[in-house]
Amino acid sequence: KLIKADVGLKTTTRLIEGIRADFKAGKLTKGEDVLAYLRREMAGMWPVADRTLHLAKSGPTVILITGVNGAGKTTSIAKLCSMFRKQGKTVLLAACDTFRAGAVRQLEIWSERLGVEVVKGQQGGDPAAVAFDAVSAAMSRNVDVLVVDTAGRLQTQDPLMRQLTKIRGVIAKKLPGAPHETLLVLDATAGQNALRQAEEFNKSVGGLTGIFLAKLDGTAKGGIVVAIKDSTSVPVKFVGLGETPDDIEP
Repeated sequence: KLIKADVGLKTTTRLIEGIRADFKAGKLTKGEDVLAYLRREMAGMWPVADRTLHLAKSGPTVILITGVNGAGKTTSIAKLCSMFRKQGKTVLLAACDTFRAGAVRQLEIWSERLGVEVVKGQQGGDPAAVAFDAVSAAMSRNVDVLVVDTAGRLQTQDPLMRQLTKIRGVIAKKLPGAPHETLLVLDATAGQNALRQAEEFNKSVGGLTGIFLAKLDGTAKGGIVVAIKDSTSVPVKFVGLGETPDDIEP
């Protein structure tokens, strides 16, 4: 059951060994005890502190969004913007996907619906320059949250992964301590491939702070988050449960 749910062999083996040990120690006496054990162990992997967003003490909170093409990045960004707007926060979007034709327009459509402004550059321009301009704008306008969208990239595309490091470096230079959050958008239906993505992106951006697990409404397999937590210690901060901006849960 665990392996079918994408929990992964390593984590499943650890959980099963724990069950065996507790059974031998007399702590588990019936089937229901095993389910209770699994619930307790899995829930214990995510302390509440892990899952809260790190907000800046002063100035704008910068959230860098990464992920592969088609994972649901744009919709997930819209959901985050909607959530912040409902909290009464001012939000600015940085359109750092300068490669894909239509990427900026997609963001603009969402931003118009949600009452959020977008900082953009030239098609095919330097994404790091857009990030720099966006941070400058967020600081001068006293914006609460700056959400930085980046081009979708495969974890195997080395030049693009290096570019991500550059964007992060430019943000940090302009605003020390930023980005305050680096979230990886993962497709819940991607299975074990999502684990590889989490590992590679974690290395590339110098430490992910959280995962936005998108499209969880399209699969019963959320187990991949357990495998990711076990191998990278990156917590899941949000899940996407549909197509509308309101379909977001902590």
